[in-house]
Amino acid sequence: MQFIHFLRVRYSELDPQGVVFNANYLMYCDDALETWFRTTIPEGLEAHDLDLMLKKAVLEWLSPARLGDTLEIGVTILRWGNSSFDVKFKVDGIFNAVITYVCVQHLTNAPQRFPDFLREKLS
Repeated sequence: MQFIHFLRVRYSELDPQGVVFNANYLMYCDDALETWFRTTIPEGLEAHDLDLMLKKAVLEWLSPARLGDTLEIGVTILRWGNSSFDVKFKVDGIFNAVITYVCVQHLTNAPQRFPDFLREKLS
């Protein structure tokens, strides 16, 4: 299942060249994933004593996003592991990213298996 998140580029996200500063692309991915999870799991992961931690991020930049652009971020789960999973983020013509997250227990950060009933909601 693919989730689509729309985000408008704001002035504060630009660098001196007038394009989106590179670190903000990861912030966009985080925002898209959080919105998808909040939409799909309205009670939040905390209600299930879970949280997520980023393990690895690979981002391929294709061309700059600029002030006022509306980005259509496609979000898809590529792989489920025991406690980790890979998420693909794609904005046509702008960037692609694959981020590996680890599911952890809320507050203790101990790795946890992502529950099957939540996997089904997101797959």
